[in-house]
Amino acid sequence: MISWLKDPVTSFVIAGTAIFLLSGMFSDSEISKVVELSDADVKRLSGIWQMQRSREPSSDELNDLVEQFVKDEIYFRESQRLGLNVNDSIIRRRLVQKLTFLTEDIASIQPLDKTALQDFFAQNKEDYRIPERRSFTHKYFSNEGRENPEQDAKAALDTEVKSDPFMLQTDYKGRTLGQIRGFLGNEFAEALKELEPSPDWQGPLKSAYGWHTVKLHSVEPSYVPEFAVVAERVESDAAIAVRSNASETYYEELRGRYEIVYPDPMKLAN
Repeated sequence: MISWLKDPVTSFVIAGTAIFLLSGMFSDSEISKVVELSDADVKRLSGIWQMQRSREPSSDELNDLVEQFVKDEIYFRESQRLGLNVNDSIIRRRLVQKLTFLTEDIASIQPLDKTALQDFFAQNKEDYRIPERRSFTHKYFSNEGRENPEQDAKAALDTEVKSDPFMLQTDYKGRTLGQIRGFLGNEFAEALKELEPSPDWQGPLKSAYGWHTVKLHSVEPSYVPEFAVVAERVESDAAIAVRSNASETYYEELRGRYEIVYPDPMKLAN
């Protein structure tokens, strides 16, 4: 009875007719049917090709690019005319994203001058603080093959007890506590933090691998560097902050133009 629907040609004709009839239900008075390409459009298409292929397109390739652009533009306008962009979550997210990018791009067109960058640095100095750094040497006493590695490490403070080979370094210079945690574990780093520099061996300190005696050579105090030292990082951070603030400011200004009606909490609860 409905076998004729399985014929691909018939199905195509039906689908095309349906789209044609549907298109008549939408007003296209605001959607132009003139697709006009400027020299800038052609140069942009050529530039994108050049970036992707590392060469200029040939005449035929450029013609194909232009025709694909025309096809995409026609399809885009027809999709709008048919209302295919309405209530589509993917298109909704994309448009929101594009408006956000546009707002941020406009805000970052004018680069910040040196005074503005210095003000940003002054307000966010702690973000550029250099943490304490420690330099030390250690001897390792493995949990494997020793009956009491902690006791052996203690004995090594006053006597010549042979230590074990260590898979990582035995000397560390100018390392932050965060880096030391990554090498030897949090327990070792916290214990090392309590030590004062000394020419003597100290410990024992427990790590993720076993026990250690430590000779702490120096502790470099934390400090905030001069602006000139971190100027490039400040410029990058300031640009990101400007973009973010512009987006938030724009949203707050837009939100003030809208009336927001929330559902009744009591109704939601029921």
